[in-house]
Amino acid sequence: MNAPLAIRRADGLTEREIADLTDVLVAVVAAGASVGWLPPFDPMTAGSYWLRTGEAAARGDLVCLVAAIDGRIVGTAQLLPAESANGRHRGEVAKVLVHPDWQRRGIGRALMERLDVEARAAGKTLLILDTRVGDPSNALYRAAGWTAAGQIPNWARGADGALYDTQFWYKPLADIP
Repeated sequence: MNAPLAIRRADGLTEREIADLTDVLVAVVAAGASVGWLPPFDPMTAGSYWLRTGEAAARGDLVCLVAAIDGRIVGTAQLLPAESANGRHRGEVAKVLVHPDWQRRGIGRALMERLDVEARAAGKTLLILDTRVGDPSNALYRAAGWTAAGQIPNWARGADGALYDTQFWYKPLADIP
């Protein structure tokens, strides 16, 4: 990666950003990532997802980070607030995606570091996430200080039609008062 990586919070998404994010999402789903959709994945559906995400970010309902190189978005991550009143100290990390052409270059780690900053700024003291058991992303989460909390069998269907277990992770950001 010769050009510098720029990670920023996107409080709303432009048409160009939605197009870039659609490309990222379609590519990671096609590569087999377990992120909620199965291949073949229609770009129109992906674009609609990013339109809704941009609207939610503009309202302040979630934090959407984008990672760009030379002005092109190559990765993203989200921080979702807990919906319950007794869980407002928690945040859920979601849709940590890096385009397959840009993986293994530190972009995922940089997104996770920035999510920590955003979560602390929002007063979060605990982060949670889930991913497929055995997924390469598990190494990223472990290296970023996350702790494996447990697994649930047969959580999600894969592109091959089989059911796969999910791994839940957590990361404390501060001592809980």
